[in-house]
Amino acid sequence: MRRVFFIGSLCLAALLALLISATNPSRVEIELAFGRLVSPLGLALVIAFTLGLLCGLAGRMYWVAELLTERGRLRRALRLAEASARSNAAAEDRAE
Repeated sequence: MRRVFFIGSLCLAALLALLISATNPSRVEIELAFGRLVSPLGLALVIAFTLGLLCGLAGRMYWVAELLTERGRLRRALRLAEASARSNAAAEDRAE
């Protein structure tokens, strides 16, 4: 089901990109740090949107990686705390 939804989403995005490109045929000049490009407005919009999505995805992946690292650190700390509590409880039982 997920695969069908993913393929459907990709097809819809491709159709939307085609529609944007077809309705914006005028040419624009894009100045970059290393040169100038001339491109149809629709293509420039689609590329900018795609780059924005990819940058957002990269940022979100970095955030998730930090969360997973923190979760692992917390699990290790919890294991150590539980082991310490068990050993303290065992030492108290022996002392009685």
